[in-house]
Amino acid sequence: MRIPAHSVCTAIRDDIVAGVYERGGRLTEELLARRYGVSRVPVREALRTLEAEGFVVTRRHAGACVAEPTEQEASDLLEMRMLLEPLGAARAAQRRTEAHLKVLRGLVRLGQERARRGHSEDLRSLGGWFHETLAQASGSPALTSTLAQLRHKIAWMYAVEAPANPAESWAEHGGIVDAVARGDSERARAITSLHAERAAAAHRLRFPGGGDRPDRVRTSQPPVNMTGPRH
Repeated sequence: MRIPAHSVCTAIRDDIVAGVYERGGRLTEELLARRYGVSRVPVREALRTLEAEGFVVTRRHAGACVAEPTEQEASDLLEMRMLLEPLGAARAAQRRTEAHLKVLRGLVRLGQERARRGHSEDLRSLGGWFHETLAQASGSPALTSTLAQLRHKIAWMYAVEAPANPAESWAEHGGIVDAVARGDSERARAITSLHAERAAAAHRLRFPGGGDRPDRVRTSQPPVNMTGPRH
């Protein structure tokens, strides 16, 4: 597999998230360079970046290894996302462009159509695209980058059950976009808080307690009270 040097970090991260490299497993520069068809220099730089992001740790006498996050660390990541996604939606209501709205509305229409037809295989990728665009609409590169890192790490640590009622989930997406379009920051924040809390409840740890049985996520996030009409 030969990839551009600047894409090495993304490729290694994607493979970690996909489970190609086991948690705690060694990541040697020589083998990685051979796998991705690059020199050891971009691999070394990628490992530094991934260590800063929390995917890799450097161990004495072992070198770079895939990180082994604890259950508490995994739970903290979900709570961080539940706090930051509503903030991003509130900022998007203040800073979004017409281009952002066009993409968000298109994704909602497509998601609602797929939900009605029962095409569940498309909904996860559409949902990811929706939340990525919503974060970009916040006008905050730092927030957008942080949320992207959280999504990668959460996808690595958790399996996600499909929503029992995908149409309801996409109705919430539609409600978020309506609030963002109106410039209603508080409404956008409230709907996104509820949506994020419901989504978190569908996450199951891939390796709870060091085992391989998915387990329900426990967070300290309080219930979110909605005000105004339901969407």
